[in-house]
Amino acid sequence: MSLFKNCTAAIEAAGIYADAAKASLQQHLMKDGRLDRAAMEKHQYACHGFSWLSTYVQALRQTLNWATALDKEGKFTELEELIVRIGFGEYLSQMIGGISMSQGEIIRANDMWLGDAEIAALNTPEVAELITSGNRPENRKKLSRLIEHSVDTGAFGNPGLDETFTMIRDQFRRFADEEVIPHAHAWHLKDDYIPMEIIDKMSEMGVFGLTIPEEYGGSELGKTSMCIVSEELSRGYIGVGSLGTRSEIAAELIMGGGTKAQKQKWLPKIAAGKTLPTAVFTEPNVGSDMGSLKTRAVRDGDNYRITGNKTWITHAARADVMTLLARTNSGEAGYKGLSMFLAEKQRGTDNNPFPTEGMTGGEIEVLGYRGMKEFELAFDGFEVKAENLLGGEEGNGFKQLMTTFESARIQTAARALGVAQNALELGLRYATERIQFGKAIFEFPRVHGKIALAAVEIMMTRQLTYFAARQKDEGKRCDLEAGMAKLLAARVAWSTADNALQIHGGNGYALEYQISRVLCDARILNIFEGAAEIQADVIARRLLS
Repeated sequence: MSLFKNCTAAIEAAGIYADAAKASLQQHLMKDGRLDRAAMEKHQYACHGFSWLSTYVQALRQTLNWATALDKEGKFTELEELIVRIGFGEYLSQMIGGISMSQGEIIRANDMWLGDAEIAALNTPEVAELITSGNRPENRKKLSRLIEHSVDTGAFGNPGLDETFTMIRDQFRRFADEEVIPHAHAWHLKDDYIPMEIIDKMSEMGVFGLTIPEEYGGSELGKTSMCIVSEELSRGYIGVGSLGTRSEIAAELIMGGGTKAQKQKWLPKIAAGKTLPTAVFTEPNVGSDMGSLKTRAVRDGDNYRITGNKTWITHAARADVMTLLARTNSGEAGYKGLSMFLAEKQRGTDNNPFPTEGMTGGEIEVLGYRGMKEFELAFDGFEVKAENLLGGEEGNGFKQLMTTFESARIQTAARALGVAQNALELGLRYATERIQFGKAIFEFPRVHGKIALAAVEIMMTRQLTYFAARQKDEGKRCDLEAGMAKLLAARVAWSTADNALQIHGGNGYALEYQISRVLCDARILNIFEGAAEIQADVIARRLLS
């Protein structure tokens, strides 16, 4: 069909434009044939803008792949066509006029030393047609009409999943609707833990062993399944959707770097949900710069003694084991002196959150992302068995941690999609029920227009996230795609939540309305698992090297 031909030509044009941006940046950033770190920092705005441009190109590519696959199956309906038209029209327009990296940060061609000659790559009939006929008021209205009654059905466009994945999605959507959503806001307002009954039910459903091999008691379903489950649970409540994150990180560390004995000991317990892990990496004054970690691990016979401080540790009191990064070689600066431990601890209670000798902790009160609680931890001679040094060899901690980055960012993108979908549904429900000036506010163009564009961006980002997950499942390197998915999904979650709150008007600012919680939850997504700025920096380095 002509739409697909236009989209294919537009992606080719966008690719040429992105290549011109790459060549321009390399001209300013390369020194002696290598990227110059100082130059990248000086021109950070341009570098990060290039990351966003490249992310847009990949999002368009995966959106087209999704649409053509649906068309071949006879499942490409008017709704999916409108998603493609609006999405392509909007993203191509932004490539020409300016891409929003965040509020107040717009990357434009001249920021990357590009002029009319380079922008001319986008001056094609196909691009012009998609922009002119794409994100139009009439298209936004049509799309919003098609999803007007979709809150209860989840019919916001065919995600392109096969029968097995669809069954998984439906199962966890029902679980979120029945077990999570009715209680999530109360948990948030009271700053309560997610009840253990919910965790037990998730264990029975196989959440914690989703990607663990069958020989260790897991389901071995892969990262695409992880995405689907994480999104649906996060649509219910980001805390519930994030319960599996620490299990996923721990399992990936053990599967990739653990000894046979460590795999046999820990993976079945994690898969069954009997052992709850937590990730203990970040330190005060050390966020993304992990090479500067100061927590020490000193060998003492058959044990190590851990001394130091950690912060922003999620679910720390309830956890049974910590994947703990510490410096075993104090004479080795940077990443090389770091080692990873599987540090056992006693599960805490409300009255005594940290009963294990050698460690103490204090809660960090937070705006959102509640349900598991955040902690600062202090270790003073905390004992870890030497047999729990991951892999049995010192100095590999950071390399082992890096193997988890792809999965962690894919899973975080999926969590962001769940938060965005929740915000979209809350905004849509309120818009159709709220009557002003004699009609539902949904009827006003700037209300249903917000809803339509949110649905478009969520689907486009979902396809980018699925693509990264499939790459991972196929054993391909996907750090670039995972980073792009996380970068875009976090922005989409925030913009969708912000617009949904705007639709609520003053009521959205009231704590009793769920959207107030979702806005707070959405804000963290641009910070953890690689802040947006760090993520853009990593993408730029990968593309420009």
